[in-house]
Amino acid sequence: MTHDWSPSGLKQAIRQWGRELGFAAIGCAPATPLDDAGYLNWLAAGHHGGMDYMARNLDKRARPAELVPGTRSVISVRLDYAAADLPAPEPDAAVVSRYALGRDYHKVMRQRLQRLAERIATVTGPFGHRAFADSAPVREVDLAALAGLGWRGKHTLLLSRSGSWFFLGELYTDLDLPADPPAADHCGRCTACLAACPTGAFVAPYMLDARRCISYLTIEHHGSIPLALRPLMGTRIYGCDDCQLTCPWNRFARPAAVADFQPRQGLESARLAELIAWSETEFDDRLAGSPIRRIGHERWLRNLAVAIGNAPRSAANRQALLARRDHPSALVREHVAWALEQFDTIAPASPGNPS
Repeated sequence: MTHDWSPSGLKQAIRQWGRELGFAAIGCAPATPLDDAGYLNWLAAGHHGGMDYMARNLDKRARPAELVPGTRSVISVRLDYAAADLPAPEPDAAVVSRYALGRDYHKVMRQRLQRLAERIATVTGPFGHRAFADSAPVREVDLAALAGLGWRGKHTLLLSRSGSWFFLGELYTDLDLPADPPAADHCGRCTACLAACPTGAFVAPYMLDARRCISYLTIEHHGSIPLALRPLMGTRIYGCDDCQLTCPWNRFARPAAVADFQPRQGLESARLAELIAWSETEFDDRLAGSPIRRIGHERWLRNLAVAIGNAPRSAANRQALLARRDHPSALVREHVAWALEQFDTIAPASPGNPS
């Protein structure tokens, strides 16, 4: 059988090999410089908060060939993670972003990208490449949009006709592959994602102020959570999915085919009082291989204290806070004290937990 190993034929083969590795979509983008204007305006407004790394390596971030010299094409891939039939959270249950319920995707993504590169090399011979999975200054949403995998939604995430519950990865290559046409924007006049944000983090369509985003506050932010935002966080302890949960396109999302992304450690229904009782050793052991482990035990307790302050005023929740009242960390003590103060106020009407 004769194979077509022209650039176009190779790209079609790469798409097939990618599907065999579990990627839901594969596209190619040229390694041309990306438009900087919107990104630089976002940085200038301070919307990146304490994520100083996002303001570094700007040339490499916008120019793939400067990050990896010799890059001519970027192969962009999508790996779905949606979990099927998740239970609605109980009022005293911790809410964890869906992407973090299973194993950390970085290693899963890189391993599959490397296997894809090895498969390509059986045809092309050794070629220049480097795999990325949110691990370097890469504008992955912009590259994926250029590669035709979807469009940037008004919530700033990549969105496709089958939703947004997926991870993105890239293979920078020195192969000269035909570029795929960019996808058209299909958000239309819908603003459901913007209205759903509990903290009003969207200052405009396609513009997120990370400093008000619950995902930023619970994951990237190292210090004290602003007092005004704490009551708005509900019982979310790691990330927030509200803008995705309300997006009409996610009705068409397909459940993850990768077993690693299925919920682990019962995090889809764990009680707050149980989680805040974990010792640092339990935290490290139970969350081995989980993306949650990166925030460390101190911020884990900080987040849980805020969540319990927003949860039902039960004896179990109060006792869980009292057990942490004298924690060695001033950060933890501050948030526990705030949560205990909430028990002396009128209980709020469920501050925006996702349904």
